[in-house]
Amino acid sequence: MTDRPAEAQRSRDDKTRSDRKDTTDKSTKSPLTERVQAALAGPGTSSAPGQPAAERGSTRTARLRLTRLDPWSVMKTSFLLSIAFGIVTVVAVAIVWGVLGAAGVWESINTSVQQIVGGDAESSFDVEDYLGAERILGFTVLIAVVDVILITAIATLSAFLYNLAAALLGGLEVTLAEDDR
Repeated sequence: MTDRPAEAQRSRDDKTRSDRKDTTDKSTKSPLTERVQAALAGPGTSSAPGQPAAERGSTRTARLRLTRLDPWSVMKTSFLLSIAFGIVTVVAVAIVWGVLGAAGVWESINTSVQQIVGGDAESSFDVEDYLGAERILGFTVLIAVVDVILITAIATLSAFLYNLAAALLGGLEVTLAEDDR
Protein backbone atom coordinates (compact mmCIF):
# COMPACT_ATOMS: atom_id res chain seq x y z
CA MET A 1 0.00 0.00 0.00
CA THR A 2 2.87 2.34 0.53
CA ASP A 3 3.91 1.77 -3.05
CA ARG A 4 0.68 3.18 -4.46
CA PRO A 5 1.02 6.74 -3.10
CA ALA A 6 4.70 6.79 -4.18
CA GLU A 7 3.73 5.62 -7.67
CA ALA A 8 0.97 8.20 -7.81
CA GLN A 9 3.42 10.90 -6.71
CA ARG A 10 5.95 9.79 -9.37
CA SER A 11 3.32 9.80 -12.11
CA ARG A 12 2.21 13.30 -11.02
CA ASP A 13 5.86 14.49 -11.06
CA ASP A 14 6.41 12.96 -14.49
CA LYS A 15 3.26 14.67 -15.76
CA THR A 16 4.30 18.08 -14.43
CA ARG A 17 7.79 17.61 -15.90
CA SER A 18 6.32 16.77 -19.29
CA ASP A 19 3.94 19.76 -19.03
CA ARG A 20 6.87 22.04 -18.19
CA LYS A 21 8.89 20.55 -21.03
CA ASP A 22 6.01 21.16 -23.47
CA THR A 23 5.62 24.79 -22.41
CA THR A 24 9.35 25.52 -22.48
CA ASP A 25 9.73 23.89 -25.88
CA LYS A 26 6.91 25.98 -27.29
CA SER A 27 8.10 29.24 -25.77
CA THR A 28 11.79 28.94 -26.67
CA LYS A 29 11.58 27.17 -30.02
CA SER A 30 9.32 29.03 -32.38
CA PRO A 31 9.47 28.46 -36.12
CA LEU A 32 12.20 30.29 -37.98
CA THR A 33 9.84 32.69 -39.71
CA GLU A 34 8.33 33.79 -36.40
CA ARG A 35 11.79 34.37 -34.91
CA VAL A 36 12.89 36.35 -37.97
CA GLN A 37 9.70 38.41 -37.91
CA ALA A 38 10.15 39.07 -34.20
CA ALA A 39 13.75 40.15 -34.81
CA LEU A 40 12.70 42.42 -37.66
CA ALA A 41 9.87 43.92 -35.63
CA GLY A 42 12.34 45.39 -33.17
CA PRO A 43 11.46 46.83 -29.78
CA GLY A 44 8.16 48.57 -29.26
CA THR A 45 6.22 46.73 -31.93
CA SER A 46 3.88 43.84 -31.61
CA SER A 47 5.29 40.73 -33.20
CA ALA A 48 2.13 38.78 -33.87
CA PRO A 49 3.14 36.48 -36.71
CA GLY A 50 -0.12 36.40 -38.63
CA GLN A 51 -0.89 40.08 -38.26
CA PRO A 52 0.08 42.36 -41.18
CA ALA A 53 2.19 45.44 -40.52
CA ALA A 54 -0.70 47.80 -41.34
CA GLU A 55 -2.82 46.25 -38.57
CA ARG A 56 0.02 46.53 -36.06
CA GLY A 57 0.20 50.25 -36.76
CA SER A 58 3.86 50.47 -37.80
CA THR A 59 6.12 49.32 -40.58
CA ARG A 60 8.82 46.87 -39.64
CA THR A 61 12.33 47.86 -40.60
CA ALA A 62 15.67 46.09 -40.52
CA ARG A 63 19.04 47.80 -40.64
CA LEU A 64 21.67 45.77 -42.44
CA ARG A 65 25.30 46.52 -43.16
CA LEU A 66 27.17 45.44 -46.30
CA THR A 67 30.66 44.82 -44.98
CA ARG A 68 32.28 42.66 -47.66
CA LEU A 69 32.01 41.89 -51.36
CA ASP A 70 33.53 38.64 -52.55
CA PRO A 71 35.97 39.65 -55.33
CA TRP A 72 35.66 36.28 -57.07
CA SER A 73 31.86 36.52 -57.37
CA VAL A 74 32.14 40.17 -58.45
CA MET A 75 34.63 39.12 -61.14
CA LYS A 76 32.39 36.31 -62.44
CA THR A 77 29.30 38.50 -62.47
CA SER A 78 31.00 41.46 -64.12
CA PHE A 79 32.59 39.16 -66.71
CA LEU A 80 29.22 37.71 -67.72
CA LEU A 81 27.53 41.11 -67.76
CA SER A 82 30.33 42.67 -69.81
CA ILE A 83 30.13 39.79 -72.32
CA ALA A 84 26.40 40.46 -72.63
CA PHE A 85 27.15 44.17 -73.08
CA GLY A 86 29.72 43.33 -75.80
CA ILE A 87 27.27 41.12 -77.68
CA VAL A 88 24.60 43.82 -77.50
CA THR A 89 27.10 46.37 -78.81
CA VAL A 90 28.11 44.25 -81.81
CA VAL A 91 24.49 43.42 -82.68
CA ALA A 92 23.46 47.08 -82.33
CA VAL A 93 26.26 48.26 -84.64
CA ALA A 94 25.36 45.57 -87.20
CA ILE A 95 21.69 46.62 -87.12
CA VAL A 96 22.52 50.33 -87.42
CA TRP A 97 24.91 49.60 -90.30
CA GLY A 98 22.26 47.52 -92.09
CA VAL A 99 19.58 50.19 -91.57
CA LEU A 100 21.90 52.89 -92.94
CA GLY A 101 22.62 50.72 -95.98
CA ALA A 102 18.94 49.95 -96.55
CA ALA A 103 18.06 53.64 -96.24
CA GLY A 104 20.48 54.48 -99.03
CA VAL A 105 22.82 56.60 -96.94
CA TRP A 106 25.96 55.13 -98.51
CA GLU A 107 24.75 55.76 -102.07
CA SER A 108 23.81 59.30 -101.09
CA ILE A 109 27.29 59.90 -99.64
CA ASN A 110 28.88 58.44 -102.79
CA THR A 111 26.91 60.73 -105.14
CA SER A 112 27.54 63.77 -102.93
CA VAL A 113 31.30 63.17 -102.92
CA GLN A 114 31.35 62.62 -106.69
CA GLN A 115 29.46 65.89 -107.23
CA ILE A 116 31.79 67.83 -104.91
CA VAL A 117 34.96 66.38 -106.39
CA GLY A 118 33.56 66.59 -109.91
CA GLY A 119 35.19 63.37 -110.92
CA ASP A 120 34.64 61.35 -114.04
CA ALA A 121 32.19 58.52 -114.20
CA GLU A 122 35.18 56.18 -114.52
CA SER A 123 36.69 57.24 -111.19
CA SER A 124 33.81 56.47 -108.89
CA PHE A 125 34.05 56.99 -105.16
CA ASP A 126 32.64 54.33 -102.83
CA VAL A 127 32.53 55.08 -99.12
CA GLU A 128 32.22 51.37 -98.35
CA ASP A 129 35.75 50.85 -99.69
CA TYR A 130 36.93 52.82 -96.67
CA LEU A 131 34.19 52.03 -94.18
CA GLY A 132 33.01 48.56 -95.11
CA ALA A 133 30.72 46.44 -92.98
CA GLU A 134 33.49 43.90 -92.29
CA ARG A 135 35.90 46.61 -91.19
CA ILE A 136 33.35 48.32 -88.92
CA LEU A 137 32.15 45.07 -87.34
CA GLY A 138 35.74 43.90 -86.82
CA PHE A 139 36.57 47.17 -85.08
CA THR A 140 33.41 46.84 -82.96
CA VAL A 141 34.35 43.29 -81.90
CA LEU A 142 37.84 44.50 -80.97
CA ILE A 143 36.38 47.31 -78.85
CA ALA A 144 33.91 44.86 -77.23
CA VAL A 145 36.74 42.47 -76.26
CA VAL A 146 38.75 45.31 -74.74
CA ASP A 147 35.64 46.47 -72.87
CA VAL A 148 35.07 42.97 -71.46
CA ILE A 149 38.62 42.88 -70.09
CA LEU A 150 38.50 46.44 -68.73
CA ILE A 151 35.04 46.19 -67.15
CA THR A 152 35.92 42.89 -65.46
CA ALA A 153 39.21 44.25 -64.13
CA ILE A 154 37.69 47.51 -62.92
CA ALA A 155 34.79 45.77 -61.15
CA THR A 156 37.13 43.31 -59.41
CA LEU A 157 39.46 46.10 -58.35
CA SER A 158 36.46 48.05 -57.09
CA ALA A 159 35.43 45.07 -54.93
CA PHE A 160 38.91 44.96 -53.37
CA LEU A 161 38.82 48.70 -52.74
CA TYR A 162 35.32 48.48 -51.24
CA ASN A 163 36.47 45.74 -48.88
CA LEU A 164 39.38 47.90 -47.72
CA ALA A 165 37.12 50.91 -47.18
CA ALA A 166 34.48 48.80 -45.42
CA ALA A 167 37.10 47.39 -43.06
CA LEU A 168 38.02 50.95 -42.06
CA LEU A 169 34.60 52.60 -42.11
CA GLY A 170 32.16 49.77 -41.50
CA GLY A 171 30.54 49.40 -44.92
CA LEU A 172 27.25 50.57 -46.35
CA GLU A 173 24.23 50.59 -44.07
CA VAL A 174 20.91 49.70 -45.67
CA THR A 175 17.51 50.02 -44.03
CA LEU A 176 14.87 47.63 -45.36
CA ALA A 177 11.18 48.18 -44.71
CA GLU A 178 8.29 45.77 -45.02
CA ASP A 179 5.90 46.42 -47.89
CA ASP A 180 2.41 47.51 -46.77
CA ARG A 181 0.64 45.29 -49.30
